[in-house]
Amino acid sequence: MRGSGTWSSALSTGEFAALRAVGFEPVGQVMGSAVYHVGRSGRYWGYHDCLYGGMRYAFGSAPAPMALSGRGDPSAGLVEVLDRARRSALDRMTAECSALGGDGVVAAQLTVAPFVAQPNCLEFKVIGTAVRAAGTVRAPQPFTCHLDGQGFAKLVTAGWVPVELLYGMSIGVRHDDYTTRAQTRSWSNTEVSGWSELVQAVRSDARAHLSAQTGRRGGDGVILSAGRLRIWGESCMRRSNDDQKDHVAEATLLGTTVARFTAREEPLRTLTVMPLDPERRRRTSHRTATDMR
Repeated sequence: MRGSGTWSSALSTGEFAALRAVGFEPVGQVMGSAVYHVGRSGRYWGYHDCLYGGMRYAFGSAPAPMALSGRGDPSAGLVEVLDRARRSALDRMTAECSALGGDGVVAAQLTVAPFVAQPNCLEFKVIGTAVRAAGTVRAPQPFTCHLDGQGFAKLVTAGWVPVELLYGMSIGVRHDDYTTRAQTRSWSNTEVSGWSELVQAVRSDARAHLSAQTGRRGGDGVILSAGRLRIWGESCMRRSNDDQKDHVAEATLLGTTVARFTAREEPLRTLTVMPLDPERRRRTSHRTATDMR
């Protein structure tokens, strides 16, 4: 594809024109994919362990703790696997960009979906358009970003450049303790405090996971693209003899880290002017000699 001189992309006419206006042009559509087998994350594998040990003897009356992946609790292993799969897909897309001579990828779309042939496998796929700068300066590593052509052009015009597409994630587990069950069965309008704490904590943990990656390649900030919160119930693995449940919350954030750039200013040049008129040159020389005395 690189040798033929042709290229393909999913850019609209407006996106193509915006890229050209800031000195970039597409070199080809690129993609990365990774299929990972994920062991069942339910009752007996421990990924969703609520860590509520005392409930066996206290009948669930004590306040339940919060088991968060960001704290190294059991769900951390699941987050690590999913993060590794996402990185594999991004690395393969970046390798295709480099093979085409591109400097980065715009309009990158990351999707995660069950693999059709095997329900307990997930496919991480990222696809975008590789672009190349018109100048001679090349970046040491291609950038990746979710911004479309117009968004990328606006970013560059404002003095910023994209660095890397980031994926922040957190999984939190909380047992439905006595207070939670009482609040959900109440006849009055009342806050279910345990579930409020769960979604608040898991979103905060996902933001922390995203922020921890920001400065890895010199980023100054993050432009968020999407955020998702998924919640479901699991039978509590610590109370296998009754119907008590845990609630699991999974928060994901997608964004692009950006960095500010400044154009190098040319040093001021001093212009020396010498009069061409001999008489004027003689008077200037005489005045200068007088001033020196």
